[in-house]
Amino acid sequence: MRAQIDHIVLAGPDLTELEEYAEAHLGIRPQPGGAHPGVGTRNSLLGLGGQRYLELVAPDPEQPDPAQPRPFRVDEVTEPTLTGWALRAQGLPERVARARERGLDPGDPRPMSRRRPDGEELSWELTSLGTSLDGMVPFLIDWGSTPHPSEGLPAVKLVTVRLRHPQAARLSSALEALDAPRGPIQLRVAEPVRMSLVIATDEGSVTLG
Repeated sequence: MRAQIDHIVLAGPDLTELEEYAEAHLGIRPQPGGAHPGVGTRNSLLGLGGQRYLELVAPDPEQPDPAQPRPFRVDEVTEPTLTGWALRAQGLPERVARARERGLDPGDPRPMSRRRPDGEELSWELTSLGTSLDGMVPFLIDWGSTPHPSEGLPAVKLVTVRLRHPQAARLSSALEALDAPRGPIQLRVAEPVRMSLVIATDEGSVTLG
């Protein structure tokens, strides 16, 4: 069974600014998610339909600066930028082994967690956060028995994920190694590297990124 798009990361230097950016473009306000302890980030979420969501990630001012750079280029970007994405799948060790046989190493699965504003703790497993091919290769995530974060979110509809990279053939091979879905993903040979989303809203189609 192929993996499915789980979420896409919109990173920036300030979470409130990210929320305002998303609301201005998509017409709905993201909901607070929670902090990522030890990583130095916090998030807000906005549904993309079909158990998919947009994750807004920024530094958490209530945490000390982490020893390592924050994920998703949060320390680098100066404006809202799509910097990563995740594919949802079960049985991550087997998925990783299969990907390695196909020439791609996603990294070993590791546990993570965060607490929602209502106090419920979410836990999941994920592989290394995608840095291959300028972050265009997604990471894998398994939510196990945890309720999916998209449940109850205000939502728009994700139509297409567009990936632009000068090595699109390599990126295509990496996606195939991860059993990525074919339909909603479009690859194009081009520079500079860029991810963008086509999203259907109540006001019509919007391109984000």
